[in-house]
Amino acid sequence: MVFPWRCQGTQWGSWSILKLWVWTLLCCDFLTHHGTHCWTYHYSEKSMNWENARKFCKQNYTDLVAIQNKREIEYLEKTLPRNPTYYWIGIRKIGKTWIWVGTNKTLTKEAENWGTGEPNNKKSKEDCVEIYIKRKQDSGKWNDDACYKRKAALCYTASCQPQSCNGHGECVETINNHTCICDAGYYGPQCQYVVQCEPLRAPELGTMDCIDPLGDFSFQSQCVFNCSEGRELLGIAETQCDASGNWSSPEPICQAIRCTPLAAPDLGAMECSHPLAHFSFTSACTFNCSEETDLIGERETVCGSSGNWSSPTPICQKTNRSFSKIKEGDYNPLFIPVAVMVTAFSGLAFIIWLARRLKKAARNLRKGRMIRTDSPFVKGKLVVKY
Repeated sequence: MVFPWRCQGTQWGSWSILKLWVWTLLCCDFLTHHGTHCWTYHYSEKSMNWENARKFCKQNYTDLVAIQNKREIEYLEKTLPRNPTYYWIGIRKIGKTWIWVGTNKTLTKEAENWGTGEPNNKKSKEDCVEIYIKRKQDSGKWNDDACYKRKAALCYTASCQPQSCNGHGECVETINNHTCICDAGYYGPQCQYVVQCEPLRAPELGTMDCIDPLGDFSFQSQCVFNCSEGRELLGIAETQCDASGNWSSPEPICQAIRCTPLAAPDLGAMECSHPLAHFSFTSACTFNCSEETDLIGERETVCGSSGNWSSPTPICQKTNRSFSKIKEGDYNPLFIPVAVMVTAFSGLAFIIWLARRLKKAARNLRKGRMIRTDSPFVKGKLVVKY
């Protein structure tokens, strides 16, 4: 037996029947083209144990019914005919846990709809569940009972299909329809849309490389930033689009690498050029010293990509006055040759004088004469014995 979500017991005229027929055709055409199926309920005319009841439902429909909410219970209570043995539903105890057999999910406290004092496992092994329909007490409530007992099977035909939520969400059955609970990063009635983040741009004087598995700047997109030579990255180099549509970190910027600011040396001057920024990459400085001072060090230095100058700042040192005129070329051209000749002749005269003195002393010794005590070579008296 099949019955839809809602039935109305009204009298139908020929015009109403015609309108219903047209409306049914339109609905069927819509369902055919959009692949939508309605959840419908079914029940067996014969009573059977729980195992056979589930087998009956799976062979002819989808499974034993899984109760989703109180509206559904109210609808079943209103629509189902009274059955003295009541109806089996798709809950069974496995171990000590009640399970929805169709989804293999644990029955939560919030979803429980037990009758008064149930479940009580009164006669032991009451591992299956029935629903009371049109019962004076606890109508629409559940009761645990022995699985071998015979009751009518309460089945459903699923609205959810394998692709109902496009593989990006959980399909939840509702009466005559279904609802998709979308996974993080997806939205839409059928979870068909992907969450988007704001588009990003590469930083000035830098690059950006992105991986977009689900579409440009969408959920799970990852972007990596790099700066050109002489620039440093301020911020986080990588960002990811999260399920809320926000980037994990803001766009970074590329800033010119800076070197330590320089100053002109004492007694000197400095001139610099800054193509990018003051004392930054490619900045070049030239140094000059004032008059009567010498430059000690390199005349020019350049700021490199590592943030270091190519050479340290030079110093200006006062020139030594004794050589200043020679260094500047303000001297007599004969000065140096004359000085050399004078020095040479002085040295030669000393050598000749020294040689003569030595020769005279040697001659006196051979003659056995005493060397004078005031001789520059000996002191005292020298006595020669024969």
